[in-house]
Amino acid sequence: MSDFQLAVCAEMVFCDLPILERVRRIHDLGFAVEIWSWHDKDLAALADTGARFSSMTGYLHGDLVDPASADEVVRTAELSVKAAETLGVSRLNLHTAELVGGKAARPRYRATGPMWLTAQRTLERIAELGAAADVTFCVENLNTIVDHPGVPLARAKDTLALVEAVDHPNVRMMLDLYHAQIGEGNLIELIRRCGDAIGEIQVADVPGRCEPGTGEINYPAIAKALRNIGFTGTVGMEAWASGDSVDALQAFRAAFSS
Repeated sequence: MSDFQLAVCAEMVFCDLPILERVRRIHDLGFAVEIWSWHDKDLAALADTGARFSSMTGYLHGDLVDPASADEVVRTAELSVKAAETLGVSRLNLHTAELVGGKAARPRYRATGPMWLTAQRTLERIAELGAAADVTFCVENLNTIVDHPGVPLARAKDTLALVEAVDHPNVRMMLDLYHAQIGEGNLIELIRRCGDAIGEIQVADVPGRCEPGTGEINYPAIAKALRNIGFTGTVGMEAWASGDSVDALQAFRAAFSS
């Protein structure tokens, strides 16, 4: 039995099935469900599956770091809050820059002081949205080496600094350990440092971004580190299945079971 609430990203497993059937399969196997975009999905049909949804994307357009598009982040975050009500989603995911096909829509390869200040001020506005709707916006760290080049303030140390600067209960980290391993490493110490700033954990192994046990990350040790800091929240598998999806989900559960 797991100490954590386990969720699985429906975008990355059972990929031969329609999204509704993926959600049903994940739910039937006893996991909560994560989705990415919501604007291109039938939210009422998703809700009718009876699945519990743990997180989804919390904005559609704009960059947290850019004064020219920060208003668009806030505007589409408001739309995301309304969509979240339909599914009962309590955590909405943010990135520091808009992604198009996984890449930064407006690449930036050097962070500046004004970027930091704009991101903080935008997150402060979003925090108030979260408080009013009783949802938590989680800022996800990304790696810029393999998957997301051109995203500024992407490392976990950066997203942690932003969350701590905002200092609001409705803004937390989406601590993605796959991305952190590629970009930073030292995962157990990172978990200890992030502590109460963590809103949710996301996992996949390195290399390959498949389920725990397929790569170099010692996920049972990660699970122990999370228990040691008192984390009892959601761990989401945002990973491809290396083979059969059911086997991948079972490996994920085993890695985080006591």
